[in-house]
Amino acid sequence: MENPSPPEIQAPKYDTITVLSIDGGGIRGIIPGVVLAYLESELQELDGDNARLADYFDVMTGTSTGGLVASMLAAPDPKANNRPLFSAKDIVPFYLKNSPQIFPQKRGIFTPLVNIGKALMGPKYDGKYLHELIRKNLGDTMLHQTLTNVVIPTFDVKKLQPTIFSSYQLETEPALDVPLSDICIATSAAPTFLPAHYFTKQDAEGKVIKEFNLIDGGLAANNPTLVAIREVTKQTIRKPDETTISPLDYDRFLVLSLGTGSNMSEHKYNAKMVSNWGILTWLFNSGSTPIIDCFSEASTDMVDYHNVVVFSSLQSEDNYLRIQENTLKGDLASVDIATTENLNNLVKVGENLLKKTVTRVNLDTGLYEPAPDKGTNEEALKRFAKSLSEARKNKKSNSTT
Repeated sequence: MENPSPPEIQAPKYDTITVLSIDGGGIRGIIPGVVLAYLESELQELDGDNARLADYFDVMTGTSTGGLVASMLAAPDPKANNRPLFSAKDIVPFYLKNSPQIFPQKRGIFTPLVNIGKALMGPKYDGKYLHELIRKNLGDTMLHQTLTNVVIPTFDVKKLQPTIFSSYQLETEPALDVPLSDICIATSAAPTFLPAHYFTKQDAEGKVIKEFNLIDGGLAANNPTLVAIREVTKQTIRKPDETTISPLDYDRFLVLSLGTGSNMSEHKYNAKMVSNWGILTWLFNSGSTPIIDCFSEASTDMVDYHNVVVFSSLQSEDNYLRIQENTLKGDLASVDIATTENLNNLVKVGENLLKKTVTRVNLDTGLYEPAPDKGTNEEALKRFAKSLSEARKNKKSNSTT
């Protein structure tokens, strides 16, 4: 069936732009899944049982596992008119059911040696179950058909530059209007874990007009919050007469940024330990890939630090909520240890995170510290839900005037 042409994306005409951002992190996507289920339940308390996150966020962005979650929440259900395929409460059960097949676990005394051999010869997992699962759920849904704008980073290994699949770019780059399933497979293709994804965009005659050689979006932006803000800002620059928002009006953004957990407090590495490492040790050490760990943590925290600085300078720090668990240890910090025990423990991490005090990065030390005046993450999400509800009502009011 031929998909309709992508609609022209209009620049926002209202004062508040709402953004949901979800980091990459493999099975640790369970953690933001718990948080999102709580947020959606709060919105339902305010606006009725039919409320869904796609109704409230102007743009959803996600990298790797976060891109999959964002797509699941924004993709339309073919059996329901303009309603999303998944509600937020479906995310955690989806991970619990499918993660053991996506990342099958093998145990035995020789398993570490087998894993090293796989790391040297090819990706740890073949990705077949994941790819079939994504295609089955998302079907033929194209990027332009999502219920709200989505922005999903990937990295093109042929061009050695990011490829950002963005609803906002379809008007100027229609070749990016590809199946949402291909985007999700690409953004989750983590080096050493899953194979790269190649696909093409063809015209009506079957001629290839663009090819993609893509791997995990975490190579470009493991925390994609700024990518989404950039896309909205580009749109306001393109069409300044159609919006009241200036590209510098960060205080008009309402942003929820969700991490998938970090083991930074474990202090797993030190200079003495890594000073004599060669390429193999940087790629594989005690079941992890240190070079990827360091790269993803660095890019993730730099984005958060930037956002805290900007929102604070505009005296609108309450418009930016970052929820992250920085105390993971052992198997909990893994992206692929999909045992029943570990998956259930990740659910508990998410539930406990809701009860923890909101944390903010200290702009002088760079360390994360509790912000007692902000209450718990649960309380912050209640306030955030009210802000989302009010923003949605204002948009509806503006659309009728």
